Amino acid sequence: MSLIRKLEQGDRPNVRVETARKLAVALRVRTSALQAGHTDAEHADAETSNLWEPVRRALVVPVRTDDADDPPTSRGVEAAVRALAPLVDAHRYRDIAQVLPGLLADAETLDDHEGRVIRARLLSLAAFLLVGNRQFDVAAMTVDRAVDAAPERGIAVGAINSLIWSHLRQGNLAAARDLAVEWADDLEPARFSTATPGRLAPWGRFWLYVANVCVRDNSPGATADALSLARSAAVRIGREMIYDRLPHRTFGPITVAQATAECAVTAQQPRQVLTIAEALPTAVPAATIGNRLRHRLDVANVHTQLRHYGEAVAVLREVRAIAPEWIVQQRYARDILGAVVEGRRTLTADMRELADFIHLEY
Repeated sequence: MSLIRKLEQGDRPNVRVETARKLAVALRVRTSALQAGHTDAEHADAETSNLWEPVRRALVVPVRTDDADDPPTSRGVEAAVRALAPLVDAHRYRDIAQVLPGLLADAETLDDHEGRVIRARLLSLAAFLLVGNRQFDVAAMTVDRAVDAAPERGIAVGAINSLIWSHLRQGNLAAARDLAVEWADDLEPARFSTATPGRLAPWGRFWLYVANVCVRDNSPGATADALSLARSAAVRIGREMIYDRLPHRTFGPITVAQATAECAVTAQQPRQVLTIAEALPTAVPAATIGNRLRHRLDVANVHTQLRHYGEAVAVLREVRAIAPEWIVQQRYARDILGAVVEGRRTLTADMRELADFIHLEY
């Protein structure tokens, strides 16, 4: 009871969402009611912070590259932004961090309608990358700039996706829930029967965010309702689709199934997760994006819960091979391997090497 009182009074600001949720389940209250406004964010380490310093500087103090002889053009900047796609898909953060400051400076010179669209989308991409690398404060500022630059509300959807994700990564459940519901309501099609896939996909995606928040906030009814709405959109679309190209954002039956598995693992239902994972096709669109990799971490987590430690480590090694720079930024991966270490009591050489790589202290 002392921990509960400390949570309610704000005397334990660093309690993890997972711990608070377990207490919330026992007390039959929302997790956010026990957070007292605190979050459990893990901010970037020194190496990551140093890597992104030039990008942060370019965002905080925007510099226009006004070159009278060879000024940036909308076509040129857009082509350069599109050229980032392979780097983003492969999570090559070191390479991206070298290129992004110059692109941001060039985009600052684009003031017409087309230029504002390009700048808004580039800022949205920057926010996405900063959240992925745990640069939350600058990411929030970048989202504000992206929304301001967007000449149409629909152009700002990507930036809002990143802001909701940022709130989730920081454990800020109330803010994530409010923002996701607001935008889901705003994007709801006037007529579901005639809505295009391009309209249904972002709407359904916001409901997946709502489900993601609600399961952590110990709101099982709201979680089920949100998943049902997202599933209805996926069924209507009838296939997996990529509705945003940079970064790749997907929606459809596979994305909804993986989100359902994520909710199940959060709710401590490991068998359901494995059932869903085993039913998924082996080949999926955009197989290397963060959401797909996150699903693989969910599978590893379930194996850990079931004491299948060898299988859990194998999945972690698989994810590392696909996206080494991505997995280093995942506290979730460290949590999973930490649970394996605790369960096994002894570390193999492979486990030690993996632990060192993802910066797990043991």
